[in-house]
Amino acid sequence: MNKPLAIIAGEPNSISSEIIFKTWKERKKFIRKPFFIIGSFYLLNLQKKKLNLKIKLRQINDNFNLNDFKSSELLIYNINYYQKKTLEKISTKSNKYIYKCFDAALKFAKKKKILGFVNCPISKETLFGKKHQGITEFLAKKSGSNGNEVMLIYNKNISVSPITTHISLRNVSSNINYSVIVKKVETINKFYKSVFKKKPNIAILGLNPHNYATTKKNDEKKIISKSIKILLRKKIKVFGPISPDSSFAISSKFKFDVIVGMYHDQVLTPFKALYKYDAINITLGLPFIRISPDHGVAENIVGKNIADPKSLIESIKFFNNIN
Repeated sequence: MNKPLAIIAGEPNSISSEIIFKTWKERKKFIRKPFFIIGSFYLLNLQKKKLNLKIKLRQINDNFNLNDFKSSELLIYNINYYQKKTLEKISTKSNKYIYKCFDAALKFAKKKKILGFVNCPISKETLFGKKHQGITEFLAKKSGSNGNEVMLIYNKNISVSPITTHISLRNVSSNINYSVIVKKVETINKFYKSVFKKKPNIAILGLNPHNYATTKKNDEKKIISKSIKILLRKKIKVFGPISPDSSFAISSKFKFDVIVGMYHDQVLTPFKALYKYDAINITLGLPFIRISPDHGVAENIVGKNIADPKSLIESIKFFNNIN
């Protein structure tokens, strides 16, 4: 019997409701797994009317079952949140609501009532303040998986993964060591074997331009090359260290499935330049599957009915690969 997946509505003052509704209208074209929304029934209903969309919403409770998903209504697990206006500026006012949405999803995941969940965009800066973390790190801590989490930005052509995620550039070098690299690459390799039934070709980048450092501490020789030797002994198909500036240019020649970089923007910047919204963010290393669209809250186009739901659609479609 299929389990449903949950979609966390995300930041209430964003494009989240719009991409949810647009995805729901297109669902018959691509979805095989039932899903429901975790969010404010009141607010979603208001935003639906503002966008002039004819979609029926219905509330469900903790005792939902698969029979509930046979209707043509979009099911909402209600999290109380009230606004006098349908849309306001993003602020810390919605933080408590967003945390409650995640708590509900984590509760269902722990009870194994859902296949996994997708969270719509949130403003990390507003939700976490100066903690310098993202949802990846937040969920790892909440699920007791701290240190095991891996960020994988997935596209069917090529995926990328940063060893360090939401930290300042000045702290990157001190947060890289061979055990971290080995552990994260092992997690990626295991995921590809489990979901796609293949051993992926994984490129591992150096840290410095052209893999050259003028200081005595040469990260490429002392850390990254050591990691690659260990991974090769484990029969994992890794290549490198590869010069970061040419990695995407040679990716098709060497048929890389994943490019692993040392920091966030080293791999995310060229990836987004190539694929824009045709990507999803998967958190590996958790006791459940978590995916999110690979874009932000898009505050500048909220309420204009021009948001592109492609990344959310791809996020939900990915669950078709999960048994």
